[in-house]
Amino acid sequence: MMILDHLFAMRAALLSFGLLVLASISIAQSEEQSATAPVALVPHRAVYDLSLGTTRANSQLAGVRGRILYDFGGSACQGYSLEFRQVSELDSGEGKVSTSDLRSTTWEGADAKSFKFTSQNFVDENLIDSVDGRAEREATKTAVALEKPQQKSLSLAAGVVFPTEHMVRAIKAARAGEAVLNFPVYDGSETGDKVFDTLTVIGHEIKPDERNHDDAAAAEPKLASVPRWPVTVSYFERGKIENGTEQTPAYAISFELYANGISRALALDYNNFVINGKLASLDIKDTAPCR
Repeated sequence: MMILDHLFAMRAALLSFGLLVLASISIAQSEEQSATAPVALVPHRAVYDLSLGTTRANSQLAGVRGRILYDFGGSACQGYSLEFRQVSELDSGEGKVSTSDLRSTTWEGADAKSFKFTSQNFVDENLIDSVDGRAEREATKTAVALEKPQQKSLSLAAGVVFPTEHMVRAIKAARAGEAVLNFPVYDGSETGDKVFDTLTVIGHEIKPDERNHDDAAAAEPKLASVPRWPVTVSYFERGKIENGTEQTPAYAISFELYANGISRALALDYNNFVINGKLASLDIKDTAPCR
């Protein structure tokens, strides 16, 4: 059961990461990249190799091996799509290895008002759960219509932010020198009926000769002179305050965010263990002009 607990704990964070990354590959239309400049998202295909970082508390996880693959497309005219898949093998250290396979497809309107999502989660080739739905931001509410795991309608606050808009705001904040963002996010993860409070913390700019990594970003000449910042996004379950004290996040995602939006040095923190993601390949595609 311990390893299954790990697999279920990973599901929401991995899906959230995939949704965040669809927005995190972006480029400013202005060379100055001012805080008010629009963010234009570029199609791309990227691969992250996963490995176990650190373990804490009662974690019995001995090793992790896996890969995140996603393919992002679209434009400011058509909206933005993401084909995402994450496969990982978790070793309990007791001679038992279990495989998790998470697949998702999302689409978000460029105006940040519409969001469609589907996902399937397999454990050892058995379908554990499936989510299918859409959300529309209206003047006074955000309306969610779920088809799976069961038909259900939800009425969320109008101020709920979808994943692409979340990262667009983080990019603009980094340009402006802002350090903290705080707002609720709806990403359709888990059973599709959760809203997470998020805290996004942006650190000081990383100098070009600092934090060197042996990854695909290091081999990309277009990034050689582009500044970047460390970013951590913490996800908190709404309404779960622990003993009146500061709430512990359900999970957190850390990465380095370039000024043009490319992310590297991924870390998925599930409280009792951390999974690292190394950018193994990055293919930035041409952006089709709007018609």
